[in-house]
Amino acid sequence: MKNILVFLFFCFALYAEENVTLEQNVSQNLQNSELIKEISNLDNSLKNNIWITRYANYNTYQKLLDELEQNENELKKLDKGSKRGGDLIKRSQTLKEQINLLKEYEKTPFSNMLAAPEMETPPRINSPVALVSGFSYIKKIRSDKIEYQRHIKELDTLLEKLEAKENLLNRLNLIDDSEQNRASLNLAKQEIGDFKAAKQIADTTYSVYEKRADEAVNMTTSDIKAQFLSMGYTAIVILLTIGLTFIAKFIVKRTITDNERFYTVNKFLNVLNITVIIIILLFSYIENVTYLVTVLGFASAGIAIAMKDMFMSMLGWMVIMFGGTIHVGDRVRVYHDGSEFVGDVIDISLLRLTVFEDVSYSTYKTNRRAGRIIFVPNNYIFTDLIANYSHYGMKTVWDGIDVVISFDSNHKKAAYLAKNIVKKYSKGYTDIAKRQMNKLRSQYSIKNPNVEPRIYTFFEPYGINISCWFMSNSYATLALRSTISAEIIEAFLAHDDIKIAYPTQTMFIGKKETPSDHVAHAEQEGENI
Repeated sequence: MKNILVFLFFCFALYAEENVTLEQNVSQNLQNSELIKEISNLDNSLKNNIWITRYANYNTYQKLLDELEQNENELKKLDKGSKRGGDLIKRSQTLKEQINLLKEYEKTPFSNMLAAPEMETPPRINSPVALVSGFSYIKKIRSDKIEYQRHIKELDTLLEKLEAKENLLNRLNLIDDSEQNRASLNLAKQEIGDFKAAKQIADTTYSVYEKRADEAVNMTTSDIKAQFLSMGYTAIVILLTIGLTFIAKFIVKRTITDNERFYTVNKFLNVLNITVIIIILLFSYIENVTYLVTVLGFASAGIAIAMKDMFMSMLGWMVIMFGGTIHVGDRVRVYHDGSEFVGDVIDISLLRLTVFEDVSYSTYKTNRRAGRIIFVPNNYIFTDLIANYSHYGMKTVWDGIDVVISFDSNHKKAAYLAKNIVKKYSKGYTDIAKRQMNKLRSQYSIKNPNVEPRIYTFFEPYGINISCWFMSNSYATLALRSTISAEIIEAFLAHDDIKIAYPTQTMFIGKKETPSDHVAHAEQEGENI
């Protein structure tokens, strides 16, 4: 009996030990899976890193070299005329081509990325035009510096991830000390060592580059400040010259009463003022003959002030001709100082647009005149509203008619009749507008290309307004408006439940009540109560 109990106890202990071992194996497998998953996530995050990519290319280059060396050694032991020898020769040629493609990784994998950006000689700032090159130089130096810093930060981030990967591999190696895990750990340590060496080189290079860049920026900034100071002095002298000219003009205006003489003297003063300004600029920036064009450019500012409108008209002509906003034959509307003119462009000269005024809704409602030749200065395109009714080949324009009916009219029937009439008479222009709108959408972003007639019903103080909108001929809107208006009137008059409304007044005529009448009326109401 005692032996049986001992045997049973031994079996139970063995079973318990196996369960513990099984649980330990399951726990180790779970830890292995989690560590492998974390390592895989780190590898995925490093997949598109430029430093890792270049390092991988460097390793590939070294492997190709080793393979080529082995291939050449094996080829020496074989007959080149044999099949195996021929295969080795072809393989060697392929390896050489691949090595040639990766030639830049012959010495170091990070030669291009560790090299500091090239720094040009700071420009010489000795004229206002050179300020542009000075600011561009400073901007370039700073952008190169920021870009180099970004590369170093990417390298710091990469090292952090590689060290984290090394820690995970150490933990994995403690759990599963396999040959594959040891190889991965050794590879990670080698990568960290190579990247730390690259980081040291990058820090040293950046330190030197930063000092050179700051020195260049400071030199250029100092030259720019000096140039602005020189420009300030020159501007003060020019302003004094202009002020003296205005004082001279004021004195001349007070002393000379003859208009012709005053005009001549005024012109002479303007020319003299411009000449003095040119001389000042020449003496300020005559260090090099190449800056003569720049000086003339500054001198032209005085001419531009004296003949501002003419120069603006010339600039407007350039905008019109090269911008393509207005062409000869376009129907335009010009609005200036409360006056409105609609007509066709018959000429575009250097200084003005020539417009032939046509009979339009504007002449019908406002001008009551037509057939005039309107001269529009080209500079109005910058300061006033010029609407083009036929821009980009458009031949149609939206037009509208409002008809007011009484409140007791059948407004739904009225809207239905108006819609049918508008559709009938504007159908041709609607079809034309659809084709033109498709063409116009290729040039501009048009959100609502719908050109079908639209009927709106609005509540007005003295009736219901039936507003009809339709596409009409850009050059003859009054003709279609007149036809549709007549048809709508006839259609409404033909129905008894539709009445056209208009402003009216109601008058009550009766005996005027006196205050005593009011009292008597109040007493009568009291008795009734």
